[in-house]
Amino acid sequence: MPPLSLIMIGFAIFGLDMAAAHTDTCSEEIARVEALADQSLGNPIAKPTTTQSIDAQLHHQPTLRSVRRADENAQSMFAAILVRAKALNAGGKTDECIQSVAEARRLLHIE
Repeated sequence: MPPLSLIMIGFAIFGLDMAAAHTDTCSEEIARVEALADQSLGNPIAKPTTTQSIDAQLHHQPTLRSVRRADENAQSMFAAILVRAKALNAGGKTDECIQSVAEARRLLHIE
């Protein structure tokens, strides 16, 4: 086999290894964020949150129902982001996966 072919095969194998390592990196980041979310279950300050509502900006007092709904919405949004990150990771879209993980980290306020 000519040396150029061997070099090309070597680069192809190296490229596949790098892609797998990059995918593993996103898998590791997903696992870290999930672990942090699991740790925050008993800590009300560390749970996922979303942006402040207009009512809150107008200094309206929240009701128990509105607080519960906001918590549920934040949890649902967080779970959906992680599902999307896992799907992107499985599809080999590592950059998009890492962006999704960063979005999940922002919801947990651990940027």
